[in-house]
Amino acid sequence: MNLNIRPDIASLEESQIVEVWRMGFDIPDVIGMWVGQGDLPTPRFICDAASRALAAGDTFYTHKRGIPALRQALIDYHRDLYGVEIADSRIAITSSGMNAMVLIVQTLVSAGDNVVCVTPVWPNIFAAIQIQGGIARHVPMAGTDHGWELDLDRVFAACDDRTRAIYLASPGNPTGWVMPEEQRRAVLDFARQRGIALIADEVYNRLIYDRRVAPSFLEIAQPDDPLFVVNSFSKTWAMTGWRIGWMIMPQGLTDQVDRLIEFNTSGGQSFLQAGCIAAIREGEPWVEWMVERCKRGRDLVVARLNAMNRVSVIPANASYYLMLRVEEMGDPVAFCKRLVREARIGLAPGTAFGAGGEHYLRLCYAQGEERLGEAMDRLQAFLGKA
Repeated sequence: MNLNIRPDIASLEESQIVEVWRMGFDIPDVIGMWVGQGDLPTPRFICDAASRALAAGDTFYTHKRGIPALRQALIDYHRDLYGVEIADSRIAITSSGMNAMVLIVQTLVSAGDNVVCVTPVWPNIFAAIQIQGGIARHVPMAGTDHGWELDLDRVFAACDDRTRAIYLASPGNPTGWVMPEEQRRAVLDFARQRGIALIADEVYNRLIYDRRVAPSFLEIAQPDDPLFVVNSFSKTWAMTGWRIGWMIMPQGLTDQVDRLIEFNTSGGQSFLQAGCIAAIREGEPWVEWMVERCKRGRDLVVARLNAMNRVSVIPANASYYLMLRVEEMGDPVAFCKRLVREARIGLAPGTAFGAGGEHYLRLCYAQGEERLGEAMDRLQAFLGKA
């Protein structure tokens, strides 16, 4: 086929997470801890709400920024979590959290621009920037015995006249890092002064183990600040396959984002959004139970990993991931493929997450304790032979 495809699109690389994950598709006994989802199906009360809306014929085109009832539910949700009042005009329901990131990048980035990304981080943002003809500049954190640490001066030094945004995730995927308050205030002040957008990925804001919700930029920002906040229904309510997220945008961008949604997806499915309303309105008991389950899983995995020779773990008090090192493992992708073939366990290579992840593996522990225990048994046996 002789097509003149854009070179930057032709050169897009497949995610290394997917590269390893695909190996296990046809291996039924693999315990997969490679992708960012747990083993729980969406709660029944959420599914029932969507089913009722579907049965009632709620199947027509609807508001591009989401049905008004869902936007109001999110206004109430943010008021409850953070004590802030978010205007309806700043909220857009999106076809996944990733779709929100794409819309934001389309709003901000032209060919030759750059976005400064705090890494290691979920890698799809890099591709979204590349597709727009932009450049992702990685500023790596350092893994320490006390957790991940960010040198904010390096973030500021990476910005220049073509920097359109700073992207960071807190709580982080894959790190579980939570940005300290003084750094949140400093980076927001820098963005204000330089006219640079701040893209805050807060998808894991409810997956934190010493409080109800992780700190948010929304608590310290003004409506007209250059702040975009991305969130998703996927993680908090076990709705990964629903592909619904939301963004909160700076005041004054409503019309532009509305048009971008029209030309990307034309809006989401209204009957699925009925399920999202149920998640917000009725889901707090389930969220509390799920977070406690994840905490038990984390504690089990950390205890087991700390007892293994050659293994060290970076502490994390949020998300449902851990980053671990294995001495003398060599190339992380090759090592993960060996784990699939020989130990029947699936982890993600740290190289997938950008600068700073090269010497690590990511493990998702959002599973039942029995299954996690079996995975740790397999890993320990593998390391004893490797």
